[in-house]
Amino acid sequence: MPPRTRTARAAYRCAECGHRTGQWVGRCPECQAWGSLEETAAQAPAPRTRVVAAGAPSAPARRIADVELDSARARPTSVSELDRVLGGGLVPGAVVLLAGEPGVGKSTLLLEVAARAGDRVLYVTGEESAGQVRLRAERTGALRDELYLAAESDLGAIVGHIDALRPDLLIVDSIQTMSTATADGAPGGVTQTRAVTVALTGLAKERGLPVVLVGHVTKDGGIAGPRVLEHLVDVVLSFEGDRHSTLRMVRGVKNRFGPADEVGCFELRDSGIVGMPDPSGLFLDRFDGPPVPGTAVTVVLDGRRPLPAELQALVTGKDIPSPRRAVSGLDNARVAMLLAVLEKRARVRLHDAEVYAATVGGMRVVEPAADLALALAITSAKRDVALPADVVVLGEIGLAGEVRRVAGVDRRLAEAARLGFTHALVPPDSGTAPAGMKVTEVRDIGAVLDAVR
Repeated sequence: MPPRTRTARAAYRCAECGHRTGQWVGRCPECQAWGSLEETAAQAPAPRTRVVAAGAPSAPARRIADVELDSARARPTSVSELDRVLGGGLVPGAVVLLAGEPGVGKSTLLLEVAARAGDRVLYVTGEESAGQVRLRAERTGALRDELYLAAESDLGAIVGHIDALRPDLLIVDSIQTMSTATADGAPGGVTQTRAVTVALTGLAKERGLPVVLVGHVTKDGGIAGPRVLEHLVDVVLSFEGDRHSTLRMVRGVKNRFGPADEVGCFELRDSGIVGMPDPSGLFLDRFDGPPVPGTAVTVVLDGRRPLPAELQALVTGKDIPSPRRAVSGLDNARVAMLLAVLEKRARVRLHDAEVYAATVGGMRVVEPAADLALALAITSAKRDVALPADVVVLGEIGLAGEVRRVAGVDRRLAEAARLGFTHALVPPDSGTAPAGMKVTEVRDIGAVLDAVR
């Protein structure tokens, strides 16, 4: 009797994450994207798994203490804020993925890195022409003899440029515009993006060449392309910033060579992008004159970095049937919860008044440690009584009105003392304060708000 043939069956693949399924569904079971499944070529069922025969290893195994570290030392990029996030600089053979929204300044930042690097750099652009990159380099002062530009979108051509120039750093802008003849699909698709990234990663490891890839983001803020893209690279950086603010932040999402919770601050100017080792001036609206009601200062931890944040509130109107609540730079749900706690636990009448709350400098604050500062700002605005200008406020507020402890109080208070604050309101058992700073422990929200009269 002849053997039974194994018939091919249809398959569907998600264009967002690459998940495969045997039948079409409206929503991807993996990434929950709607209408993203596309029919692919019919494939025969995979044959049974065979036993893998042992082969000759490429190199004998060594004790971990005998492994040399010289080839894995980070080399600074001369951009201090980026080196902070990278953990000291770029490691030879490392692949870095820098993702961000269009127009946030990714290309400007990497052109600054390429200009300051002391070695030969190959900048491959697939979205702009070489002339457009040259114009930006002239504007930002990034012209350098050892910086080479190549307007290419084919992987084979990029490898040819690498063989000819032997660069010490490769920048690809962007990975979604690159393609290779060895994979199917259009540039930017799941198959092409994965294939190009795998090839560049293998090339980086083989030659010890650090590679920086620019990535796009989706409308939800996630990195575009298959999820495996983030697993293939060594470092994933998120470039964030508001179009209406000059502040830009590079946030570490994944880092195999250093901390994954560091944040670098930059300021985008007409002449380029500049690192800000001390960004306090952007987040604090300090001016000469008497304090203004509705303002409170706190210190948030963004990763491991303490950053001052000024919270402002405005309470206006009375006996309004449907009062408005507007929030900028804060979590809407958190603000709504605080308003309910103030109304119930501290007897601050807010249900019939309009409440506006915002941060200064385009900073986004979602940390619970800013609850007490926001509560004081709202109460100060309601009662039209200004807080002292030298007070910094820390603490999380629970639904029962209690003030809870927060992490990193010592680092927060040290940063506040450096900025000139002399008095701090903190949760109970927060430890010792820096020299010259008076600390008042707060246990209940009602008790501290009674002082705001």
